[in-house]
Amino acid sequence: MRLLLSSAVSGLMLVSACTQTGTAERNAAYGAAAGAAAGAVAGEVIAGKPGRGAAYGAAIGAVGGAIVGCERSNECWNRARNNDRYYDQRAGRYYYVDPQYGDTWWENGEFRSYGPGRP
Repeated sequence: MRLLLSSAVSGLMLVSACTQTGTAERNAAYGAAAGAAAGAVAGEVIAGKPGRGAAYGAAIGAVGGAIVGCERSNECWNRARNNDRYYDQRAGRYYYVDPQYGDTWWENGEFRSYGPGRP
């Protein structure tokens, strides 16, 4: 039982440490709350122990919520947001476009060009 709970909590910490947007953390909190409520009800109905069911439900819900949050933000597990590459035939190289400003960067991280309307 302690192994399951500690595994769930450590898994949540590992997954939530990967993000910058807060989506995974927010969904982990929602998942923990929903899991605790469902676990308390299930623990009372099945075993007559709502506290233990709430603890398990919160841990499982937090991990599930963090995973859903990572998938929604598309920033976990070393994936960059908007990671579409484009090919420059003249240069024979791939580049990325910054979606906010339109600046472009070569695949190796070197600056390529400014976006429209920038100096």
